[in-house]
Amino acid sequence: MQQVGRNATMQDTGYLNGCRYLLHDRDKKFCREFRETLAASGVDCMPIPARSPNLNSHAERWVRSIKEECLSQLILFGETSLRRVVSEYLEHYEYAS
Repeated sequence: MQQVGRNATMQDTGYLNGCRYLLHDRDKKFCREFRETLAASGVDCMPIPARSPNLNSHAERWVRSIKEECLSQLILFGETSLRRVVSEYLEHYEYAS
């Protein structure tokens, strides 16, 4: 997991590069070494409260919405088109709610 933390915070290719927080559940895989590796790169690990299933339901509903309403309707070619479509969906979603 320490190597996963290093990969996630790599300078150019890490998916947590530029992020300030990482929300995660209380799984044992998020060990002290993993959290320390992320903290060294400026990412604060924040475990969700114990026995709080409704916190994840909002994220799952949003993922289901964007999949069904947006991504399943399109054929995307590469990361650039995916990023553009998702950003346009986010813009629309913020104004519609």
